[in-house]
Amino acid sequence: MNQGLLNVVDLEATCWEGKPPPGAVSEIIEIGLTVVDLDAGARIAKHRILVRPARSTVSEFCTELTGLTQDEVDTGVSFAAACRVLAAEHSAGSRPWASWGDYDRKQFLAQCRATGTPYPFGAIHTNAKMLFSEAYRLNRRQGMAGALGIAGLPLEGRHHSGADDAWNIGALVLEIIARDVWRPTAP
Repeated sequence: MNQGLLNVVDLEATCWEGKPPPGAVSEIIEIGLTVVDLDAGARIAKHRILVRPARSTVSEFCTELTGLTQDEVDTGVSFAAACRVLAAEHSAGSRPWASWGDYDRKQFLAQCRATGTPYPFGAIHTNAKMLFSEAYRLNRRQGMAGALGIAGLPLEGRHHSGADDAWNIGALVLEIIARDVWRPTAP
């Protein structure tokens, strides 16, 4: 069966140790994307889109967590431009996609609504975290790093880097497929 390509997406967003400063909202600052060839069973491409926040800034806490600085994200594109890149360069509207949990999908939906930006993804989104729990018969869903440990896979790159996390989630997707539990779903 020809399954084609899958986009695995992981985003990083502005964050704070406590509550956001007055007027600030959590905004996407990095979109990591790994392309998985489902037929070949391989990760074939790794991409990173930096996004310049419009209503918040990168806190010291956020820099410690993600490694991203305000100066770095200031070189990024607007959120609307990032969504256009996803659609034009990564076939986001027609290619199925997956993320670790449902946070990424919900953050995209919320930010698209808040900014009036067209949602770049198609209807088929798979929550890989849920399927991993099913594949390993876990009572509690695992974070990505914990899941890599359970699967006996290395953490490649920096945890909380969108590009590196998408690459690692791609490896977990292949593990789920190997256990014959993968199934594309829609929210």
